[in-house]
This record gives sequence, structure tokens and C-alpha cells, in this order.
Amino acid sequence: MEITGSKILLECLLEQGVDTVFGYPGGTILNVYDELYNYSDKINHILTSHEQGAAHAADGYARSTGKVGVCFATSGPGATNLTTGIATAYMDSSPVVFITCNVAEHLLGKDSFQEVDITGITMPITKANYVVRDVNKLADIVREAFAIARSGRPGPVLIDILKNVTALKAEYEPLDKKEHYKSGRMMKLAQRVLNDFRTPEPDKNDIDILVDMINKSERPMIISGGGVVRARAYDEMEEFVNKIDAPVAITVMGGGGVNGRNPHTTGMIGMHGSQASNMGCDGCDLLIAIGCRFSDRVALDPETFAKNAKIVQIDIDRSEINKNVMTDHHIIGDAKHVLQMLNASLTQQTHKEWNKYVFSFPVETIYDDVEGKMTPKQVLSCIARMMPDDTIVSTDVGQHQMWAIQHFHFDYPGQLLTSGGFGAMGFGLGAAIGAQIGNPDKAVIHITGDGSFRMNCNELATEEHYNLPIITFIFDNSTLGMVRQWQNLIYEKHYCQTTLDRGPDFVKLAEAYGLKGKRVSTVKELEEAITEAREWGKGYVVDCLIDTDEMVRPMVAAANPITKFIIC
Repeated sequence: MEITGSKILLECLLEQGVDTVFGYPGGTILNVYDELYNYSDKINHILTSHEQGAAHAADGYARSTGKVGVCFATSGPGATNLTTGIATAYMDSSPVVFITCNVAEHLLGKDSFQEVDITGITMPITKANYVVRDVNKLADIVREAFAIARSGRPGPVLIDILKNVTALKAEYEPLDKKEHYKSGRMMKLAQRVLNDFRTPEPDKNDIDILVDMINKSERPMIISGGGVVRARAYDEMEEFVNKIDAPVAITVMGGGGVNGRNPHTTGMIGMHGSQASNMGCDGCDLLIAIGCRFSDRVALDPETFAKNAKIVQIDIDRSEINKNVMTDHHIIGDAKHVLQMLNASLTQQTHKEWNKYVFSFPVETIYDDVEGKMTPKQVLSCIARMMPDDTIVSTDVGQHQMWAIQHFHFDYPGQLLTSGGFGAMGFGLGAAIGAQIGNPDKAVIHITGDGSFRMNCNELATEEHYNLPIITFIFDNSTLGMVRQWQNLIYEKHYCQTTLDRGPDFVKLAEAYGLKGKRVSTVKELEEAITEAREWGKGYVVDCLIDTDEMVRPMVAAANPITKFIIC
């Protein structure tokens, strides 16, 4: 049948199982939105307040559900407003297909109104991107984009469709996903995906080598990274940790890859890692990093990192091997598959004395309780106690992010949503919206700071309109807390442009959007606010007052050995 490019696009989304799109309309994408009007019973569109909010929402949806997220935007500023969200998804390996529309072909290259080369801009931060000039190629490009986004190491893909293509007609034949690789152009796609983006098959010999290394190790240590979460390898990781009886540290992106309540868990590793994690890494004789790329926040000083150990890296992406830390052995493959093969070959190990040594160091920071002031631990313990165990937690970036990862227990993949690699302030509320849309039966909370919340608090309008019962908890210390902490410890207390002695009143802001809010300064007031928020059943903002000079502890300065704590 012959249909317009706009209709082809929407039919292809249905082929891919898409039922939700986040976006914001504009001139060049109007043909698509006009057709979307006829698909309102099949595709749920969430209109955000800003394109960046839509990008983060699609990302949060993808991370929390394991599906591919989808985001629409128009040309020019609409498209460029997506770039922070695209980069966030790219750095954290989140599968999102971004669909923009550009000016008509006869206007390209003429500095036309709202024209921008979005594929050129996003080339470094996407797995692949496309300009669609021919309506006859649109369907297969959409199919290819989804295949690339979800295959191998997941990531974002951008499709930029010229406006005239959305109006022109072409023959369209529905194609089930299982049949994609049997059709014309899709045969080429099959080869491309297999060659460039396929999930590599682990080498059995490499598995056997690691099994032998584990059997000979007296002090094994595991790092569980984001690759375990992306692979949904929760059960396999749990079995592996218990079978080799080893301490397991967690990266920022690894929250939920292994049960946070497992007694082998040492907490976060790296710059703000626990003493148990960092000391264990330094003292182990075998370090097995799974789905971890050894970023500069984990291996702060690569030369001294795990200096006493044989280092083994397991990753789906060969380019990550030996990029930041030199390894003694590596296995290329999907974390879930590799762990299944390892578990099948391993016998039960026991490392009682080694575990006793590692856990002689604290796994969490102990804060001194001061009357009239709430500590981060008190706030987070209260939230954890009063919210369901399976609550999805979305964070922004800064001190509150580190506190949340340190003090919450994440029990399953997709429970923690945070911008780890790119560190995008303003990520949290959009991601929470996407998670709540994708998981309507779960509680979703948003942990943020007063600096981060200012970035994208306009998405409270989205939260209110769609009746999303997200509870936002603001760690309000009237400063850009993480930057101030660095100024305090490293820059001789030169507090330059980090003091936030200004509005808004966050409670009144929530009320202005038709939500409720409460300012709290004690645990009792916090308990009352959470109770009211849950009874209210709609969006709610809790402004938690904490001390301006409260710090994330422990801390290791950049480029230093991870055992060289400047504060504990």
C-alpha cells in the first residue's frame, strides 16, 4: 500500500512494539504529529515542557523497562535541545531512538529558519545517525535504527527526516521484527549488525582461563558495573558472587546489578567509594570487573589501581579493553552469557579470612547526629523505611547522587536511574517521568539537589498533567554542594559562585504547578511529609534542609590511589 512518510514512520514504530513516545512538536515535524493524531489509540505521546526533558524521559523509560525509548523533536533548537539527553544515553549505554525532522530538501544549506545539521552535531554521541532524503528508504532506516540501538552494547541512534519526506508517499509493506533480516535492504542490515554491532560470543577458552584463575585465587574481588545492569544479569551475578564467596563493589552505573542487600556487597567503589570497597580492591590478588570500563571516577590512578592483583575485565565492547586500565586477562561478551558460562564451570569457593579482612573496613559512612539538623543518612534511611523496597530511584547529579548510591540498597536492574558517565544535572525529573510512565504500578522517587532541581523543574508541569505520583526529595543546602566540597578541600575555601542564596521557594513552586510540597528540617517532619505524599497520590515535593557544609564521605582526590582518602 502507498502511504505518506509520516504514516510509514508510525507504522514502523508499531512494528517495533513502541507504545509510548516522549516529545515536543514544532514546524518541521508537524506532518508526523498530524498523523500521530490518528494513532492516539495505539501510541501514547507524552508532551514534556522542554525537549531535554523529553530526551531524559525516553532514557529513563528505556533504563527502567529494558525497552528502546523513543523521543520526537522538531528541527533547529528543538533538535539541539536533545543533545544533552543524547550524550547522557550514549555515555551510559541506554537504547533510545531520537527522531527529528529537518527543513525540506530545497531549503537545506541555505541557513533556513530553524535549520541545523543535527546529524553532524550528534555524530560523536550516537551509535549511528541518519538523514532521510528518500521516502522509499524510510521504513528500513527506522528498522535498522532500532536494531542498532538494542544490539551489542546498547546506545542512542538519531534519525533526521526531511520535512518533504514526511509528506511524500511510498509503498509500505508491514514487516514483523522476525522477518526483518529476510527482506532486501535488511539483508545488508543483518550483515552490518552482525559485523559492527552484534553481541560477541564469549570464547570458551577465555572462560576456562578465568575459572582457573579463580580457583587459584585466595583474595578475589568483584566489581559489578553498568554492563551487568544493561544485560539484566541480576540472577547470574548473584549466583557468581555467592559461588566464589568474594566481596563485590559496585560502580555508580552498577546499582541493581547485584542485590544491594547481599552480605558480600561492599558498596560503591572509587572517588566516593566505601573504605571496604577501595581497600578490598587494593588488597585483592584477583580483580574481576564485569561490565565496568574503569572510568576516572573508579580507577583514579590507573598505575596504582589494584596494584597487587591480576586484573580481569569482562565487557561486551572490545574497545573498552585496556583503554583505561591494563588487564591480565579479558573476556569479550554479554555479561549475562559470560556469567552463565562461568557459573556452569565453577565449584563453590570459600574465602572466610579474606572477607573478614575486607569487612573490617566500613561499608557506609557514619554521620554524627546533630540536634536540629538532618544528615543525608537520616534522610535516606527514612525514605527507604517508608517507601516500598522496589521503589525506582531517579537522581540528578551532585552530592545527593553520591549519598543516594551510598545509602540506598538497589535490588534489581533498572531500579537506579542516574547520569553516571555524562553527569547531567537536570536528568532526574525527566528520567523519573519516563520511569513512572513505563512502570505505572511501581513507586518512583526523584532525589535531587537545589542546584540540579533548578535546571529542569519545569517538568513538574508534565508530572502534574499526567497525574504522575512522583515524590521529589530536594537535598537543600543552599549551595552547589559538590563544587563547594571541592572548593572546601582543594581550593582553599574559595567559594566562588557556588552559594545559592536565592529563590525559588520550592514549596510554593510545587503549589504553582498544582502539586503539594512541604519543607522539613527534622526526621519527624520528613516522616509526616512522606505519609502525606503517599496519601495524596500525586506529584509532591519535599524540601529537605541540610547543612551547607555537609560533605560526601569518603573522598579520594582525582588522580590519586583509591586508598588515599582525604576525608573518611
